[in-house]
Amino acid sequence: MQLTIRKYISISKGRVAVNGKEVFLHEGEEVYRKFIRAAYKHFNTDYPKFFKMDPLSKLGFMSVEILLKGLELSTHYEPDRIGLILTNASSSLEVDEKHQESIRDRDNYFPSPSNFVYTLPNIMAGEAAIRHVFRGENTVLISKDFDVGLIHDITKLAFETSSIDCCICGWTEQYGNKYESLLFLIEQSGGHLDGLSGEDVIFEPSKLQEIYKQETEWKN
Repeated sequence: MQLTIRKYISISKGRVAVNGKEVFLHEGEEVYRKFIRAAYKHFNTDYPKFFKMDPLSKLGFMSVEILLKGLELSTHYEPDRIGLILTNASSSLEVDEKHQESIRDRDNYFPSPSNFVYTLPNIMAGEAAIRHVFRGENTVLISKDFDVGLIHDITKLAFETSSIDCCICGWTEQYGNKYESLLFLIEQSGGHLDGLSGEDVIFEPSKLQEIYKQETEWKN
């Protein structure tokens, strides 16, 4: 079985690129919350629940949203044959810390219910699946950093076990004002999305690492 990268999106340092081509650049101070709201507006996104999401969920949601802009996967594949496999390092740590701060002082004890809304990595993946009608493999794995071997092996296994025919996989990480996302749209060679990227890019660890280095170091 040969798997192919049909399309990919990268987000880091105020920049959004699709297949290596810049499609949006947020000018000004590098404050994550301002960037993600600007991206939401720039790509004409219409999803009110976005504003209830925690910062990580917003990044994952927008990454999938932009990757699939103009492409309805559910018209090419049955929903239960489309998968979403993400990796991440910080999980919901930022929100957990905010909650801890709100209960630290027993004399000033004001835990906010908002800290428990849309705060898990599985919510990030779930909202993207609901939005784009994915009902196949849906997984979020915690990894110290971008692990090409993990992403490749788990995705390949899902295809080999015949649980999916198409998959979005990759890395979505956010903590404070540090954030980066790199997602790939994968299917078997000869699949329904043939020709989408203009060329066949084989889905293999070395290629994932090459793209990651190129897309996350663009401003260095």
